[in-house]
Amino acid sequence: MKILAEKETRHFFLAMAGIMAGFGLLFQLGAWVVYGGGALWMLPLFLLMAGGILAVGFWYVAKQNKIMEQAASKVNAYLDGNSNARIDCDREGEMYWLFHRVNTLASVLNAHAQKEQAAKESLKNTISDISHQLKTPLAALNIYNSLLQEEAKDFPAIEEYATLSERELDRMEMLIQNLLKIARLDAGSIVFEKKVENVADMMEDIQLHFSCRAKEEQKEMILAGSDEVSLFCDRVWLMEAVSNVVKNAFDHTGAGGCILIEWKAFISLVQITVKDNGCGIHPEDLYHIFKRFYRSRFSKDTQGAGLGLPLAKAIVEAHNGTIEVKSRLGAETCFTINFLTGP
Repeated sequence: MKILAEKETRHFFLAMAGIMAGFGLLFQLGAWVVYGGGALWMLPLFLLMAGGILAVGFWYVAKQNKIMEQAASKVNAYLDGNSNARIDCDREGEMYWLFHRVNTLASVLNAHAQKEQAAKESLKNTISDISHQLKTPLAALNIYNSLLQEEAKDFPAIEEYATLSERELDRMEMLIQNLLKIARLDAGSIVFEKKVENVADMMEDIQLHFSCRAKEEQKEMILAGSDEVSLFCDRVWLMEAVSNVVKNAFDHTGAGGCILIEWKAFISLVQITVKDNGCGIHPEDLYHIFKRFYRSRFSKDTQGAGLGLPLAKAIVEAHNGTIEVKSRLGAETCFTINFLTGP
């Protein structure tokens, strides 16, 4: 029986049966001592009484077990997303007081969830407003700078400053875009359009994106992996994450260096690694590189804003993945991204 499957309940009924059997035996021994013979005629009455007590006890425990099962089903319904699920607690007793506290906890959680959702909606709207406000002046500045470059062809000094201005405008635009992307991820306002994607195709697109930079900086970029590996993901966002890791590898690898992107499929996960033979990461920085705006005191990079790796981490985690890094200072760095593929 399901009720007797519980260890404590089974021990309770065994204890009751043992106590009643002991009393029955003592009664028979007492009758034998007092009257010189057993009172066997009392045995059926005793067995009937014992059976009645056990039956009442079993009925009570079964009733309590049913109440607990109903309460558990309400809790499961709440966990499955039914925020209105509540346990019946309109009777007196310690158990119903506990049910009342559980219902109170559910109401508090609902209030917090609604408050959090309202905050996310507010942040989403704010981000949207900021995005529109920033796009217009940036676009105007880019236009003005292009016009200035056209007019400054005969003035080398002005042309040089206009080129530097364009570079800084590009950095500003990238910084703003990364900030907006991270904020949108935090706000939960991004709806990922996931479908089965071929990992090799995505990595080849990333290689193509960095091909010009690799040629200019005299660095080699190698892809290694099966053409059959696929992943359920949002192609655009996942490529954004891996590209940020690859950019970090380029930033910290000198001329003649190599960046290796490798992917493998295991039984329950797909793994993507980005490895370089650059300057490595100082042990002091390994636990901080995914923090926003973190700048190492050992880094020679004065251009980065410290948002690329945090953005990559946010995107990977939004895909229920993990990202880790291992590095040997002055030798190599390896970023490992894992995505579960099983149920």
